[in-house]
Amino acid sequence: MKILVCISSVPDTTSKIAFEEGNTRFSKAGIQYIIGPYDDYALARGVELKEATGGSLTVLNVGQADAEPQIRKALAIGADTAVRIDAEPTDSYFVAAEIANYAKDKGFDLILMGRETTDYNTGVVHGMVGEMLGIPSFSPVMELNVEGSKVVLSKEIEGGKEKLETSLPLVLGCQEPIAEWKIPSMRGIMGARTKPIEVISPSSSANTAVMNYDLPPAKGAVKMIPAEQAETLIELLQKEAKVF
Repeated sequence: MKILVCISSVPDTTSKIAFEEGNTRFSKAGIQYIIGPYDDYALARGVELKEATGGSLTVLNVGQADAEPQIRKALAIGADTAVRIDAEPTDSYFVAAEIANYAKDKGFDLILMGRETTDYNTGVVHGMVGEMLGIPSFSPVMELNVEGSKVVLSKEIEGGKEKLETSLPLVLGCQEPIAEWKIPSMRGIMGARTKPIEVISPSSSANTAVMNYDLPPAKGAVKMIPAEQAETLIELLQKEAKVF
């Protein structure tokens, strides 16, 4: 089985977000970057399938040089080879087009990625990639089992879970509990240091640009009401908060 896992490099969810250049650019100062949490699930399941089938796993990132620590972590976890498309991932269509252009003639059986990135949360790249390559795509996938060319998967739907049977090739957007995150071993970390990362130029340019960013409004002051003053709390909820 030939597997491609697409990973994003995103700010750690505990990072303090700020903007610069007149709120037109995200400030990377002091930001700790990680593999997108949903991409981590896709990577973990990809490694499991690679090991179970004796296949190969390539990890792909559309990003700049500062994403290489996350790529090397993916190599340490179990990816065989790594590719970085040297471009800023400015919008979903651009990222999807670059993934599809790279994968179109490589014969991948499975293309895995997270259901969405945790910075922009668009959740559309997997569908776009599937459409561009002319193969089925599903998301968010919670279970994935491969038996030869037959694939059985479960995906989340409104109010429940849907079980499907299909065939390869596929593009899947993954989420928990498809696999447990994997921690790289010391041997994996040492081996990843010497593995090459193929860097290729983008095949197109982005069609969008950020005009400006805005932070959400600051939270208002909190009023603390003693437990024995329930009547006061009810009155404030009615007259000030107007929630009922």
